This record gives sequence, C-alpha cells and structure tokens, in this order.
Amino acid sequence: MSNLHFEDLPHYNYEAYVQWEGRWELIHGVAHAMSPTPNIMHQAISQNIASQLARALENCQECHALLPVDWKIDEETTVQPDNLVVCGELEPAAYLSKAPTLIFEILSKSTAKKDRITKFNLYEQESVRYYIIVDPTERLAKVYHLQDGRYIKLLDASKDTVEFHLGKCSVLFDFSKIWL
Repeated sequence: MSNLHFEDLPHYNYEAYVQWEGRWELIHGVAHAMSPTPNIMHQAISQNIASQLARALENCQECHALLPVDWKIDEETTVQPDNLVVCGELEPAAYLSKAPTLIFEILSKSTAKKDRITKFNLYEQESVRYYIIVDPTERLAKVYHLQDGRYIKLLDASKDTVEFHLGKCSVLFDFSKIWL
C-alpha cells in the first residue's frame, strides 16, 4: 500500500501546462492525461450533443456551443469539457476565462471518477449552471442544476427532453437523439 498523498504529487501551473504535448488537464496543480483518445462511441455521442446544441442555439446571439476548449480557471486549473455552452461574448484568447453555463462530460473508464467527483465539485464551485454527466454504457445522462451554490439532480435522462434556461436563451435538448 502506497503512502503517497495528493500534496506529494508534483504541482504545475498554466505556464508549464501550455508546453506539454498531447491532451492534458491541470486540476489544482495536478496533471491529468487525457488519454487514451476517446473511443468511437464517445466521439459519436459528443458529435450528436454538439449538433443538437448548435441547432438549438441558431437563433441565440448570446450563447455559443463549443467542443473541447481550454477553460483556464486559475493558474493551477485548466480543464477541457467534452461539450459546453458559453453565454456572452466569446473571448479572443487561447482559452476561456469565465465559467460556461452548461457542460456535458461523457464518461469513459479512464475519466469516470474524475468526471463524477473532481469535476463535479470543481464545476459546482465555479458556478456552472448545468452539469450533465453522460454514461454511454448505461445510455443515461445525470442532469444537475446549480441552486443556491449546490448541484441538485434534476433527473436521470435517457429519452427525455429537458429545457435548459441559459439566461437570454433557452434550449430544448432531446436526450433520445444522442445515443448510438
């Protein structure tokens, strides 16, 4: 049994992060490899989510659907959500510096614990209004809404349509259309 603790791990900052090759996330100074590359099911579900969000936001000048992009939260935390919606003006920077309004994370064996615990807590702390954890194997999406600074589960969606209130825009999202 290892006596290694979180504080014993090497800590990095954004300056080091941007020098790394491959896909990484940096959470509280700890490097997280984004490998292996997502599988076909993961990518197809992500594409279905992205397409549906883009169509739903066609008439919204305020909100934008994005695929993975760096969201630099602070010098020691930069993450890349699978699918996200950002409301307000997009920054011309190399990364987002404000919290997305809605985030989808698609589970894989290598990221499930990080998505369910670490990112759940991080997104809650950073006031992401909606967090959806998509489980491709179970064909189930856990939909969380931020209320009074805490995530409350709205529902487990599989074939449901959910309305997301994003501020000036609302999106009707049909979960039955994301599965393979």
